[in-house]
Amino acid sequence: MIPGFDLESFVRATLAEDLGEGGDITSAAVIPAEARFTGVMDSRDPIVVAGLPIAEAFFRALDPDAVIELLVVEGARVPAGTDLMRIEGSARAMLTAERSALNTVQHLSGIATMTRGYVDKIMGTGATLLDTRKTIPGLRLLEKYATRMGGATNHRMGLWDAAMIKDNHVAVAGSVEEAVRRAKAARIARIIVEVDRVDQIEPALAAGATHLLLDNMPPPILRGAVTLIGGRVPTEASGGVRLDTIRAIAETGVTYISVGRLTQSAPAADIGLDFSAIMEPLG
Repeated sequence: MIPGFDLESFVRATLAEDLGEGGDITSAAVIPAEARFTGVMDSRDPIVVAGLPIAEAFFRALDPDAVIELLVVEGARVPAGTDLMRIEGSARAMLTAERSALNTVQHLSGIATMTRGYVDKIMGTGATLLDTRKTIPGLRLLEKYATRMGGATNHRMGLWDAAMIKDNHVAVAGSVEEAVRRAKAARIARIIVEVDRVDQIEPALAAGATHLLLDNMPPPILRGAVTLIGGRVPTEASGGVRLDTIRAIAETGVTYISVGRLTQSAPAADIGLDFSAIMEPLG
């Protein structure tokens, strides 16, 4: 489902964190072993859905025979009150897996929902929304999956897939040109250079930058920078981008806009899961 993501290990580690050494002592004490539950997961607010197959994996890990129906597709925009999943299975298993399943869907759908809001704001401008490496440690593949469900494009997945020359690299190397020269000497194909002044643009391009990150530039300065670059390399606006400012940034003609808050600050989506016991017929 998510390239490179080990779903089985994630589910196992997450459940182990919740169960500890004693297991779900409440369900074991209160719920008969043979009891069965049916449940419906639904959205309490308008959301963009992400993470339902992962939630399903939590329930199946504890009850392989559970009957589970996913009612919407990943990436769907749904109104408040939409049923997302129906499940039926061992009551103990359903209750034990509930929190892990909900936490995952709420977090990922929250990211997808915020992302779609930003994508909607720049619709028609030609700019592409990018995510960043500002992710919770250990959850990068999941969180970047969620931004894709919201309509963004994944940027760097890690430190390995492109050089990103920032001010600290320049300070150590001595100049933008020298930093880029060293990256080229290392045979790095993608060399992204962060610039926060217009006078840094030509030296970066002359040295061989393949992508310019225009950092914390207001729209009038961005527009001039894009004109100066003239399509020689892709341009990326970054730094403090908000929902109320992204449209003006996109209209400057930049190729990309990267937004760290998509994965850093998205609130959890309001999603609930209501269970009811399955009553066995008498006699």
